[in-house]
Amino acid sequence: MFGAYTHRPMETNAARTAVLDDLHWRRMLADRTDLDALRSAMAAHPVTYYGGFDPTAPSLHFGNLVLLVTMRRLQLAGHRPIGLVGGATGLVGDPSGRTSERTLNDPDVIAGWVDRIRGQVERYLDFEGSNAAVIVNNLDWTAQMSAIDWLRDIGKHFSVSRMLAKESVSARLEAGGISYTEFSYQVMQAVDFLELYRRHGCTLQLGGSDQWGNLTAGVDLIRRIEGTVVHALATPLITRPDGQKFGKSEGSTLWLDPERTSPFAFYQWFLNVDDAVVGTYLRVFSFRSHAEIETLEADAVSRPESRSAQRSLAVEVTELVHGADATRQAVAASEALFGGADLHEIDRVTLEAAFADLPRASLAGGNGLPSVLDLFVQCGLSESRGAARRVLSEGGGYVNNVRVVDPAAVPVASDLLAGRWLLLRRGKRNLAVAEVAG
Repeated sequence: MFGAYTHRPMETNAARTAVLDDLHWRRMLADRTDLDALRSAMAAHPVTYYGGFDPTAPSLHFGNLVLLVTMRRLQLAGHRPIGLVGGATGLVGDPSGRTSERTLNDPDVIAGWVDRIRGQVERYLDFEGSNAAVIVNNLDWTAQMSAIDWLRDIGKHFSVSRMLAKESVSARLEAGGISYTEFSYQVMQAVDFLELYRRHGCTLQLGGSDQWGNLTAGVDLIRRIEGTVVHALATPLITRPDGQKFGKSEGSTLWLDPERTSPFAFYQWFLNVDDAVVGTYLRVFSFRSHAEIETLEADAVSRPESRSAQRSLAVEVTELVHGADATRQAVAASEALFGGADLHEIDRVTLEAAFADLPRASLAGGNGLPSVLDLFVQCGLSESRGAARRVLSEGGGYVNNVRVVDPAAVPVASDLLAGRWLLLRRGKRNLAVAEVAG
């Protein structure tokens, strides 16, 4: 279901091929098969393409967003997307980028994750019009194949020496070995491409650059069995500022599920990205015009203190993933922390996310609240009652963004945000939370 920043596809020859130039400008073409042949195919008619998502967790994460927005760009250019959720491949596990065997999850768990991830993928595609999207599950055809069918009809087309040379396999062999299960993953992905070619006329597969060996395995299989030329495009891996790959194994994973990473935390992450990478992230994820993005990139260089590029990026990506309402709440909460909005208008979930990493003090409920003076000491904003008294008398103390100068002032129950919190601030940037237990 398309949200903001989108429109109905421009179904013209120029629009269908211009998407390749757009991806090049965004530096999103890491690997590809014959680009001229793909351009000719796109000029002749809309191309059916697919991107796959394995259910190896209950939610997709930020690293998957690269493929989702790339699929969206191609659909906006008039091409037809297929979103594949890997109910079969998720049972096996892709060795790409790993140094050890993954833990195999129970089939019932995988089935539940398939449903959740299918819903996430659907958010980025349009299911109406002449190039309406399709969602498929590769378990539907893989489960129907016997072991004999697999070996005779598929396995005979794969050279073991070629499979061993694939980067994902060779890296694992150097790291200590790989099971036959994960070694077979590239064959399974190749079969997916073959089946989608047969069922839907799919002639293009998209994936990350760490998937290149799996993508080309499908291209080769279709050529051998069907005698047809098909295509593959790989996008570069988008890394963190420290060079690490985005993924679900990191402690600070950005999940696309709002129950795992709140819209506020998601927004704040982008608001705080380094100037060195904000331009890259804008090119990859923004649906603004090239001119607008280049202006924001220039601002990040000439006026880094303005943070205009980060703010634009944070708003757009959060709205893309979580919608306009959640984004407004996240922006309001961010502003509210530093005095720019009324905290009482922010919902409980957003407040909880906004306060999650702040120093805090727990207060016993039922006996009234401490004075503001004592709250500043208990929350660590002042080292002593005397220091807290000076802060307040000099006008530097705030409760819920309201200046308090009387050290004897005592908050009342109606001051509690969502019936639970008080936000304390010393000066412009020193924040803490007092939380009533229960």
